[in-house]
Amino acid sequence: MLEYTWIIPILPALAFLIITFFTRWNEKLSAGISIGAILLGFVYSLIVLIKVLGNPEPFEISFKWLELTGFHLEIGILIDPLTAIMLMVVCIVSSLVHIYSLGYMRDEERFSRYFSFLSLFSFSMLGLVIANNFFMIFIFWELVGLTSYALIGFFYPKPAAAAAGMKAFITTRTGDLGFIIGLLLLVSYAGTLNYGEVFTMIEAGQIPTGLLTAIGIFIFCGAIGKSAQFPLHVWLPDAMEGPTPVSALIHAATMVAAGVYLVARSATVFAASDSAAMVVAIIGAITALMAATIGLVQNDIKRVLAYSTCSQLGYMIMALGLGSMTAGIFHLMTHAFFKSLLFLGAGSVIHASHTQDIREMGGLGNKMKITAITFIIGSASLAGIFPLSGFWSKDEIIASTHDQPIFLLVALAVAFMTAFYMTRLCFMTFFGKPRVQKFYDHAHESPKTMTVPLVILAFLAIFAGWVGIPWLSKGFGSFVFHGHPHHGHADYLLMLVSTVFAVSGVTLGWLMYGKGTISPDRMAERFKPIYTLLLNKYYFDEIYSAVIIKPILALCRFLWSFDNAVIDGIVNFFGRFTLFLSWLHDMFDKYVVDGLVNGAGYTIWGIGSVIRQAQTGKVQNYAIVIFAGVVVTLAIMLKVF
Repeated sequence: MLEYTWIIPILPALAFLIITFFTRWNEKLSAGISIGAILLGFVYSLIVLIKVLGNPEPFEISFKWLELTGFHLEIGILIDPLTAIMLMVVCIVSSLVHIYSLGYMRDEERFSRYFSFLSLFSFSMLGLVIANNFFMIFIFWELVGLTSYALIGFFYPKPAAAAAGMKAFITTRTGDLGFIIGLLLLVSYAGTLNYGEVFTMIEAGQIPTGLLTAIGIFIFCGAIGKSAQFPLHVWLPDAMEGPTPVSALIHAATMVAAGVYLVARSATVFAASDSAAMVVAIIGAITALMAATIGLVQNDIKRVLAYSTCSQLGYMIMALGLGSMTAGIFHLMTHAFFKSLLFLGAGSVIHASHTQDIREMGGLGNKMKITAITFIIGSASLAGIFPLSGFWSKDEIIASTHDQPIFLLVALAVAFMTAFYMTRLCFMTFFGKPRVQKFYDHAHESPKTMTVPLVILAFLAIFAGWVGIPWLSKGFGSFVFHGHPHHGHADYLLMLVSTVFAVSGVTLGWLMYGKGTISPDRMAERFKPIYTLLLNKYYFDEIYSAVIIKPILALCRFLWSFDNAVIDGIVNFFGRFTLFLSWLHDMFDKYVVDGLVNGAGYTIWGIGSVIRQAQTGKVQNYAIVIFAGVVVTLAIMLKVF
């Protein structure tokens, strides 16, 4: 059945086409088609996973699409453990987001359009996952960018949403430019973009290390854009302007996961170049630490989660750069479940209270018990509390840094901060007294279409990570790995240290926002410069605006002025001069050439008119003329003689 895996992405693609052209006027039918397509894809993905578990050898089919001298392009699919895991992650999260959207988006305009875009988004990501070559992955890579633009800016009448969609599109395109350069370098030297063929050449040493370093870094540029890594991370927090279910899909299983998947799929490239791999690890570490510090002080519930996503993606990228494909993908899988749970839980809170500012919440756990319990489970899993899913995957990442002290310190610091800001978020949202009574009074538990996905994701947030428990003889590391299987072993000291950091973060959060022993306001006042810096997100947007955007706009205005005044001036001058020459030519032709011709005509006509007078038709006139002629002739003759 693996040869028909292409059906999985085709199903949501068909749903998109059917909704767009036939059922967009029927909202219930459109939603049903979209949900049915992704659920069927989930069932088939489960079958694929079972097949691959039985036989993890890669399965590939393809056909050549274009062949030229020196290189060829092909279309095909590659099914291996990495593909199988990603198919499950995408289909599970996307299915639950689809179902959740029934309740969350029920009163929104363009309901059918929303579901058609969800289907197209799922198709793009699923196609990216099963691709067997860099050419196909780039095609679907761009489709993911297009659909994310459409969904982030779904509420386009709202200027902020339209701007956020454009910001995401342009920022990720910046990274994609590097991706294109990397692919061009690769195909110019290797003559192919097929994964297997490229990786075989690399392992055989047929591609110089220096060139591989350049290729790896340029390819990683694409991941920097898609996975919101420093310095192209600025689009992800603004993407919160889109519908909350879309945020869950983007942050958990589609767009940002694409970058991590690309790095994991290109593991052979980075394994062959220590320099490229170190660049990946450093960028991941910077992103993880930077985004975690910003998340400490954010007050928008979705922005806290957005910076958390940036930080956790940095975690994954750092692990991949340090050579642990198992740790990076394991955390990608568990993160997909608890982060989608957190975003959908945030959506439930926003849907009920009509505010996103956690300073205006408080006490919502009394009215939204299912949402509160599931959200706390997701937060604990993200914080890496034993024995939830996040604990096992986080420890895998920390373990990947064991021989890199700086990266180890970063990993532990991020674990502490993550536990702190998630504790802060939970206490300010669900505990204590209501801060704004009208929002509290309006709050209510969400409908089952929204709470059932929360419960399912909470279950996965607890148990999905158990597949990587180190005591298992064949765990996650024996299924998804690069090079050799990663047989996990229980490092009790590491477990203890990571737990201490996580619990310390939770304790500090409780002391500040639960018990109130430490005043957050006093802390903010005491460290005001740092607090202001973090609250303003290190002023990245302002710096980019001052250093990049405004100079580019100024240059564009100058070029427009130069074009308008100089280029257009020259063009207009020659245009007007040509018109003058044409007018002069017209005058010469009209009054000189035509004058001569017409003058000759008029002269002949005048002579003819005079001569014509002699033709009277009267005999006596002719006799007079003859007589006169004879007289004149005789006179002349007599004078001569």
